[in-house]
Amino acid sequence: MESTKKYISLDELEKHNKHEDVWISIEGKVYNVTDWIKKHPGGDVPIMNLAGQDATDAFIAYHPGTAWKYLENLFTGYYLEDYQVSELSRDYRKLASEFSRAGLFEKKGHTVIYCFSFVALLLFGCFYGVLCSDNFWVHMLCGAMLGMCWIQAAYLGHDSGHYTMMSTKGYNKLAQILNGNLLTGISIAWWNWTHNAHHIACNSLDYDPDLQHLPVFAVSPSFFKSLTSVFYGRELTFDGLSRFFVSYQHFTYYPVMIFGRVNLYVQTFLLLFSTRKVNDRALNISGILIFWTWFPYLVSCLPNWNERVLFIFTSFSVTALQHIQFTLNHFAANVYVGAPTGNDWFEKQTAGTIDISCSSYMDWFFGGLQFQLEHHLFPRMPRCQLRNIAPIIQEYCKKHNLPYRSLSFFDANVATIKTLRTAALQARDLTTVPQNLLWEAVNTHG
Repeated sequence: MESTKKYISLDELEKHNKHEDVWISIEGKVYNVTDWIKKHPGGDVPIMNLAGQDATDAFIAYHPGTAWKYLENLFTGYYLEDYQVSELSRDYRKLASEFSRAGLFEKKGHTVIYCFSFVALLLFGCFYGVLCSDNFWVHMLCGAMLGMCWIQAAYLGHDSGHYTMMSTKGYNKLAQILNGNLLTGISIAWWNWTHNAHHIACNSLDYDPDLQHLPVFAVSPSFFKSLTSVFYGRELTFDGLSRFFVSYQHFTYYPVMIFGRVNLYVQTFLLLFSTRKVNDRALNISGILIFWTWFPYLVSCLPNWNERVLFIFTSFSVTALQHIQFTLNHFAANVYVGAPTGNDWFEKQTAGTIDISCSSYMDWFFGGLQFQLEHHLFPRMPRCQLRNIAPIIQEYCKKHNLPYRSLSFFDANVATIKTLRTAALQARDLTTVPQNLLWEAVNTHG
């Protein structure tokens, strides 16, 4: 009976936001997830970012319908007092339900087969060219093929990381380790840790690790006051070295992207050999060791050190295209300071993302991530469906007066460079920082 229900206020719910006491609300029912976060497949960060809040929209975005049955064991017996759903959230949930009934989350097409075949072809061509040819230009072509192989394998690793690729959990984990650790040398555990946090706290300067690149880059003058990264648990110090690098970041952006892969290798090792709890640590380390066996061996098969260095440089230069794409989706979008909130899921995703417009025949090149907003709203949706739902998302944004930004690859580069240049010029003249910070507090624009 309605009269026998027990209620708590939103203020009471907000008190349960510590690691030792974590409650969340989903559709007005309150759940104690304190013990669950220790084994949550997506890690503890996404849950902690929404601890003490209603997390319905984020839960719907990330979980299939089969996940709802596991919530009952976590139910506290309390309901959220005065639980209300905004018109935007109601529309979002309705849309998610319609997509689910249409089977869009399960219809994966033949993308996986095509991509796996392409990756295998590129890897075979690279090994064959290095081992069976003495021609310098063939070797450089092989380096480029390896770089493209890494790009496509990373897209597959991304798909499997979101559980949108294989039909079972076991096969999906195999695809994660194969495409992440073995082929690219980047731990899927590291990806899982950072990427889920990025989705939940999209473009929060202190909660989203994908925007925290000091001392090299700063997309906002808010970084000039040395923000504390909630994700990393340390201060992002804006010192003299940071000011120097940031002052010229619009010039160094593309060169840094060439070597961006080195940072990913370092981050992988820092996590896997840290004291932090890592799911499948041994499996991840084993995969990384296999990568650092076959990749150095391949390089060692080249005839001299000049070719070896140029081979690595060529492969890294090609992967810069992917690193650039990742930043185009967010660097020039709106930013904010503070924790994400569960009641503005749709708004935060539209504000913090930029789509890249391209013809359908280029979808393979972008791996589905050109539909960045669509992916952020429905991260479980296979990439082959994102182009189909894009017009629907655009209409919903128009209905609710929210931005839907879709730029050409060239225009997205221009917007990103302008963002970096604006922050660079502000970093050179720190006397303008208070005014800039006040302006940003009002406008929250990156």
